[in-house]
Amino acid sequence: MNAVRTFVMAKNVFQEVIRDRILYIIGFYAIILAVANRAIFEFAATTQDKIFLDVGLAVMNVIGLIVAVFIGTGLVNKEIEKRTIFMLIAKPISRSEFITSKYLGLSGVLGVLLASMTFIYLVFLQLGKMSYPLPSILLAILFLFLQLTLITAVAVTLGVFTSSLIATALTFAVYLMGNITKDLVALGRLSENTAVERITQGLYLILPDLSRLDLKNDAVYGLQAIPDTITLLSNAGYGLLYSFMLLAIAILIFLKKEF
Repeated sequence: MNAVRTFVMAKNVFQEVIRDRILYIIGFYAIILAVANRAIFEFAATTQDKIFLDVGLAVMNVIGLIVAVFIGTGLVNKEIEKRTIFMLIAKPISRSEFITSKYLGLSGVLGVLLASMTFIYLVFLQLGKMSYPLPSILLAILFLFLQLTLITAVAVTLGVFTSSLIATALTFAVYLMGNITKDLVALGRLSENTAVERITQGLYLILPDLSRLDLKNDAVYGLQAIPDTITLLSNAGYGLLYSFMLLAIAILIFLKKEF
């Protein structure tokens, strides 16, 4: 796989997604924060800071998830439907470069999107003279980026071998179940049913444990202490490794796909 060629293609994917007016979402995010700030001040003035911190990160998460899922699942299918895949494959571009560039391009868009929303978020916090733990907030957003890139890998992988609609539904399902994998295992144990317990343990092993990449509640409410450096690095490595594994699966499937 040629790294230079891959990054050039990733740049093209990045520019293509940006041209789809995806950055209008940033303005939408600013409007939501403005409305939320006003509403929270009216109805919950005493706990305004915590609620606004939570709402800002939650909306950032939802917007990033929507972009990752809806665009990620269509990146490959769009090329197939438009028949542009034939021109790409005819060029000296390997299929692994094609898949990797799609992933890197969308990840770049998510990075820009999160960075822009973070800037707006911090501006609102400063203007509102709210107290907030800046290091914890930035760390939570960094791990949110890792979570979204993992979901992007899921979306791209599912989009390789099924339709965009089905891939979208499955990716959302993976996201929802990935956030409750530990609860599923606990539920299986409470059921006292061997079959159910095996199923829940299997789901725990297969599905990504997205709770390892979620630091929002820790940053906002301090429900738990921020994990130590070793744990943070371990969780970040888990997210990256899982993404790479999914991309490897996507490449293997795409290599066997006939057009």
